[in-house]
Amino acid sequence: MWLREELLKSIWHAFTALDMDNRGKVSKSQLKVLSHSLCTVMKIPHDPVALEEHFRDDDEGPLSNQGYMPYLNRFILDKARDDFDVQEFNKMCWTLCFKKNICTKNLLISDNDCFKVWCIFNFLSEDRYPLVIITEEIEYFLQKLMEAMGMGWNEENFADYKLQLKMKKNCLSAWELIELVGLGIFSKGLNRQTLYMGITEVFQELILDVLKQGYLMKKGHMRKNWTERWFVLKPNSLCYYVSEDLVEQKGVIILDRNCCVESVPDKEGKKCLFIIKCTDKSFEISASDKKKKQEWIQAIQTCIQLLRLELPSPHREARLRRRELRQRQQAEHGDLVERMEQLQVANENKQRQLESMKKKMEEAMAQAALKEDTRRKTQLDLQDRYRLDLEREKMVRQQMEEQVAQKSSELEQYLQRVRELEDMYHQLEEALEDERQAKQDEEAMRKLQARSLHTDIHTMQTSSIAPQTFIFVKNTT
Repeated sequence: MWLREELLKSIWHAFTALDMDNRGKVSKSQLKVLSHSLCTVMKIPHDPVALEEHFRDDDEGPLSNQGYMPYLNRFILDKARDDFDVQEFNKMCWTLCFKKNICTKNLLISDNDCFKVWCIFNFLSEDRYPLVIITEEIEYFLQKLMEAMGMGWNEENFADYKLQLKMKKNCLSAWELIELVGLGIFSKGLNRQTLYMGITEVFQELILDVLKQGYLMKKGHMRKNWTERWFVLKPNSLCYYVSEDLVEQKGVIILDRNCCVESVPDKEGKKCLFIIKCTDKSFEISASDKKKKQEWIQAIQTCIQLLRLELPSPHREARLRRRELRQRQQAEHGDLVERMEQLQVANENKQRQLESMKKKMEEAMAQAALKEDTRRKTQLDLQDRYRLDLEREKMVRQQMEEQVAQKSSELEQYLQRVRELEDMYHQLEEALEDERQAKQDEEAMRKLQARSLHTDIHTMQTSSIAPQTFIFVKNTT
């Protein structure tokens, strides 16, 4: 399954390169050439009319990648076997696409090194189109490249570069990755040879599945002599060459689930020995020291264990784990974002409720303040009214007091007058009484005088001297 996915990535680059107008479609004539090239390199019999027959009912012209995919799966990929050279297949797709997308003149790396970085991009890129490599995989690749060149990994430099990646949506295309490596942004101060060796080592490790390589001594089966060979360990084989240039291969040890590797005692003047036992043959090998011997034994045991468990190569397994980890992290991030959105919605609802409550409280406070102002104003009005009433009442009271005082004075005067009048009345009464008494006395006197007169008259009449007495009495009166 993984092989088809990686093949499709290379084919996608070739298909995109044939789209000269950038319309997302390629003419049928160009697809015929591409299909023929794919069949040739994948050792599949090519049917020149299959494309026309497959799209016989579709005469709308150029085809999109989605339109070409059913034909590609049915007539090419479904017929593919494992006996073709994958690197030759990648080289063919690279040849179709690289000239259109990048110029290598200003780069520190050769076209062949660009091809290796392109293959690494396809290996590490995400399984979605258009193909991109994300920040985590860029960091993984650059870290491996720095280690292969003997340089330490600088987290601060990559942290600064991450800020630039944010402007590119945290990902790069294949051509941007090639430029990043070719311009030597993370390998300043190193020569082209060091960069070439670093790229080659990472390419062999990730693309060619080279798990370990180095010089070992091997005992021959015919002559029984010991010869130094360059060994290259892959998940299902251990190849050995005359030298590390890999030009002349001397043999291959096929690994399967029935193989085993064991340490053996030193003998024949050879130290650090171990033996690889296969079904039909055994291979005695000598390392230069105990450390290398142990490293090779562990590496070969790991390959055999993976074959027994039917697991992919360590780098593919590691890539799968990284993707699964990112998917889990993205799922967790999605859940976290969803929870955050829910919390934000709840918070917004709470905020709206609080704002509503605050608004109601403000309205209540405003109403209360208005009522308080009204009450205070009413109270002040009442106080002013009461003060005015009190002042008016005070004035009235003062006026009344003045009036009362005046009336009292007038009353006193009146009473004084009354008393005077009473005194006068009493005096008058007394005077009247005195007058009445005088009148009574006078009346009595008169009566007495009258009686006396009468008596005198009578007497005078009786006597001769009566007229003189009468005159004397009258004069006295």
